[in-house]
Amino acid sequence: MSVAKPYAIDKWLVYEAYQAVKANAGAAGVDRQTLEDFESDLKGNLHRIWNRMSSGSYFPPPVKAVAIPKKKGGERILGVPTVADRVAQMVVKKVIEPGIEACFLPDSYGYRPGKSALDAVGVTRERCWKYDWVLEFDIQGLFDNIDHSLLDKAIEKHVKCGWAKLYLRRWMTVPLQLADGACVERTRGVPQGGVVSPVLSNLFLHYAFDVWMAKTHPRNPWCRYADDGLVHCRTEREAQALRAALEARFGQCGLRMHPDKTQVVYCKDGSRKGKYPNTQFDFLGYTFRPRLVKNRKRNTMFVSFTPAASKAAVKAMRETTRKLNYRNRTELSLADISRLHNPILRGWLEYYGKFCRSAMYPVLRHFNRTLVAWAMRKYKRLKDRKTRASRFLEGLSEKQPHLFVHWQRKMVGAFA
Repeated sequence: MSVAKPYAIDKWLVYEAYQAVKANAGAAGVDRQTLEDFESDLKGNLHRIWNRMSSGSYFPPPVKAVAIPKKKGGERILGVPTVADRVAQMVVKKVIEPGIEACFLPDSYGYRPGKSALDAVGVTRERCWKYDWVLEFDIQGLFDNIDHSLLDKAIEKHVKCGWAKLYLRRWMTVPLQLADGACVERTRGVPQGGVVSPVLSNLFLHYAFDVWMAKTHPRNPWCRYADDGLVHCRTEREAQALRAALEARFGQCGLRMHPDKTQVVYCKDGSRKGKYPNTQFDFLGYTFRPRLVKNRKRNTMFVSFTPAASKAAVKAMRETTRKLNYRNRTELSLADISRLHNPILRGWLEYYGKFCRSAMYPVLRHFNRTLVAWAMRKYKRLKDRKTRASRFLEGLSEKQPHLFVHWQRKMVGAFA
């Protein structure tokens, strides 16, 4: 005789959650179980998750602390859950996300279905043409500093499912297990790396920033992507006053603006003649600054405040190509390199080529020159003959443009 479970959770929902976790891949947690290990007894593992969640007896294990280097130095600590815990979190996410999504405001872009970083870059580009000033801000250590009591109020308001609330509260306090095995208890924040953490951080900032801005500064358009945000202002004085007000607001919520990543910027273009120290900012891998652009209708040039791939992004892309070491991998054919690198090139061009494609030319030129170096090592007739190798690949790019994505899109660039 089967005993009824306290919580009615559909078994199919658990399976769908597993499929979503598998699609996202990810590393093993504290139990060292990989996705492949989990799948070796998939039916049994999924049944255990369903059984424990349905009975209210599911308690998440500690998350594994993994240090990730930051682009500008230092480290960020990610909390990596086990595969089973990621499935359990995905179950809850699928239940709570539609209801929470319904309350979010349009200008919140991070971690949201149907919204992208490029959407945020595009709307920011248009607003910089309309407003002279921007307050750029970054929240320091958002995931580590979310106030549990404030977050709990938001959960109580927006999450109607009783068992989902039960598990969300358990995940909020799950300890962090360090490399030496020691566990650090959590009294604030949510694990950066958890499946439900982005939803919870967005819910927290919905009240800490989004709703507050709509109520107290309705005339100032804003855009937020997770913990990075922008507010558009008409004057420098307005921007500085808003900076002070926002700093106080975040202080009330237990948060702090990053002192080095928060600034007031003048959106200088051809019609804005003022001279100010800050005339550019970085947002989501793009640098917004004055640039000489072409008016296609009038066939004239003018200065516009527009985005293009940032120097840091260009450097990172070139470093990725360098680390793949194609120039020394003479066992590969050109078709092999195409198969390996085209998905990477395609991703770069689709994201960083969206605005000001010419900023991608240094990346593409670097890759072309990597191919030249590869050809000089691959073929004896091209050894130590850079010019001949360059001409060989230039000719190939015309005869077989399908080989590489940027060749197809007529962004070939220089080989020499």
